[in-house]
Amino acid sequence: MWDLQTMLSQADEVLLPIIAKRWGIPFANLTSVALIDALMIAMLDPVRAEKVYDGLSDQERGALQSLAGAKGHRLPVIMFNGMFGEIRKMGAGRIEREKPHEQPANIAEALFYRGLIAQATDKVGGGLGPVIYVPSDLIAVLPLRKTGYSAEALDALPNTPHPTETHVQILPLEDVEGVIPADTSIVDDFTTLLAFLQLETPLIDPSYALDDAQPLLAHLLVADQRRLRFMVAIGISAGLIDVQAGKAYPNRTEARRWLGEKRAIQLKALIDAWRTSTDYLELWHTPGLISESGWTYDAVAARQALLDLMLHYVPKQEWWALDDFIDVMKVKNPNFQRPGGDYDSWYIRNDEGDYLRGLNSWDAVEGAVLEFYLTGPLHWLGLTDLGEDALRLSAYGRAVIDPKQTFPTPTEVEDKITVQNDGTLLVTRKASRLDRFQLTRFTTWAKPATLKGDPYLYKLDAHGIQRAADQGINTEQIGAFVKRMITPIPPVITKLLETWKGGATAQVTLEELLVLRTTAREVLDAIFNEPSLRRYLGARLGEMAVIVRPDQWEALRAALGERGIEVEWLRS
Repeated sequence: MWDLQTMLSQADEVLLPIIAKRWGIPFANLTSVALIDALMIAMLDPVRAEKVYDGLSDQERGALQSLAGAKGHRLPVIMFNGMFGEIRKMGAGRIEREKPHEQPANIAEALFYRGLIAQATDKVGGGLGPVIYVPSDLIAVLPLRKTGYSAEALDALPNTPHPTETHVQILPLEDVEGVIPADTSIVDDFTTLLAFLQLETPLIDPSYALDDAQPLLAHLLVADQRRLRFMVAIGISAGLIDVQAGKAYPNRTEARRWLGEKRAIQLKALIDAWRTSTDYLELWHTPGLISESGWTYDAVAARQALLDLMLHYVPKQEWWALDDFIDVMKVKNPNFQRPGGDYDSWYIRNDEGDYLRGLNSWDAVEGAVLEFYLTGPLHWLGLTDLGEDALRLSAYGRAVIDPKQTFPTPTEVEDKITVQNDGTLLVTRKASRLDRFQLTRFTTWAKPATLKGDPYLYKLDAHGIQRAADQGINTEQIGAFVKRMITPIPPVITKLLETWKGGATAQVTLEELLVLRTTAREVLDAIFNEPSLRRYLGARLGEMAVIVRPDQWEALRAALGERGIEVEWLRS
C-alpha cells in the first residue's frame, strides 16, 4: 500500500500548489520539499480532513468509500474509470488554461485535484498494470463512515458491483435453454484429421487453414472450420502434426503413440497442448476481431489468468451466466491478456474496419475474447457445457482449473469392428482410434459417425486397395489386419482379398450394349454365316445372343426385314 508521503513525492510539481489551495495551506515561496511537509501535516489532521470530506458531494464521497473499501484501497484503472470517470492527462500549460481543479470533468478528477486519490502501477491479475488508490494513512483520518447521502444521490451512484462482492450468478437449471453438453468428440475428429493428413498431405496457411478441407469437414463429427483450425494448431503444438514445405503431415511416431492411448489420456494431451501453445493465439481467431501483423502477446499467460479466475469465482457444479463472468474478469483482472495495461499499441480492428484502442474498447476486445475462450476452445476440449448465454463446468473442466483434482480417467471398453455382407465396415466411436486410423488407409470413406451414435462406415473396395498400394500397403498386410480385427472373416471379404491378391488392377467395367437375341441357335448361326449381316455384329454372347455394333441396329433391322426375319424391339 502507498502512504501520503509516497503519493505527494511522486506527484507532478504543478499539482502540489493546487492540492495545497484545496486544503487551505499557504504555499507562496515554499520549495517542493517544504510544501510536501506542510501538506503532510494538514492532510493528516483529522479536523481538517473532515472539513475537506464534508465539502465533497454525495457521489464523490461514495466513490471515495468504494475505493477505500477495496482490497489494498485500490482498483484497476479500467474498473475505476468505468465507475467514476477518467482522469485526463494534462501538462502544466493545459492545467493553467482549462483549470480542471475548478471545473472537474467527473468524480475522478474532483477527488484527484483534492489530493485524495492518485495513480500508480501495481499487480493487477497476473501482471502489472495501472491502479487508482487512496493513501493508507489518509484513509485513517477521513470520516468514511459519515455518509449524509440523499435518496437522489444514492440512486445516482454507479450500480457496478463492489469488487469484494463481485460474483458469478448461479442460474437455475430450468432457466437454461439450448443446452449443448460437453463431449470428447475432438478426440474422434482429431483421429480423422490425422488420417486425412496421412492420405492427402494438404497445404496449410498461416491461419492453420488446410487447402481444400471440405472433404475432411464432411467426415467430422463437428463440421466447424474454426474448430478445425484449432485442432490443426494444437496438433502442431502437441508434436502430432509436422509442417514441411507448406504441407501438413502427421508425425508418425507421436501420432501412433497418441492414437494408441485411452480416450481420457488423448483428451488430456490435447488440453495440455492448448494450455502451453504458442502457435494458437485466441485473439487472432476471435470472431469479429481482425488483428494486424507485427505484434504478439503472451497467450499462455492469458489462458492461465482465465483458468485462475474460473477456479475462484465460478460455481463448480451449477450453471452460471456468461456476462457475469466477463464482468468479474473486468473487475478482478482486466489486464488478463495485457499484463502491462497497454490499451493503445495493439492493432485490432472490428468487422467495420474501426480500430479498437483504449480502455473504452475493453468490452469489444477483451469481452469478445473471453466469450470465444469459453464457447470455443474450452467447449471444444470438453471442459464446458453450453447453454444460451450460460455455461457449466464438466468433470474434465473442474479438474483442469483446479490443480488439486485428478483428471478423470473413466473405464473404457473398446468395441470391435463389424462388417456387413457387402464389405462395408462399421466402426463406432468406442473402437480403437489406432485401428480406425489404420483402416482409413485402405478403404473408401463412405459415411461419418454422428454424435447420436451412428458408426463410421468404410468400404473395402478397389479404390481403397489402390489408395493402400500408393502408400506401399499390399493386400497381404490388409488381410492380416482384417483377420486380427474380424473373426471369423466373412466370405465376401475373403473373396475380395483373393480378387485383389495381385493388387488393385483387377477391375471391371459396366457398359450399355444392344443385344440381338434369337429364338433358336440355328437362326443366329444363319445370321453369322451371312457376311452382309455379320458386319453389323460384335462379340457373340452365347448360342442365341450377340452384341450389335454401336449405331448399326437400324441397318441390321432393315437387312433382316429384307430377308423375311421379323425384328421385335424390346426396351428396358
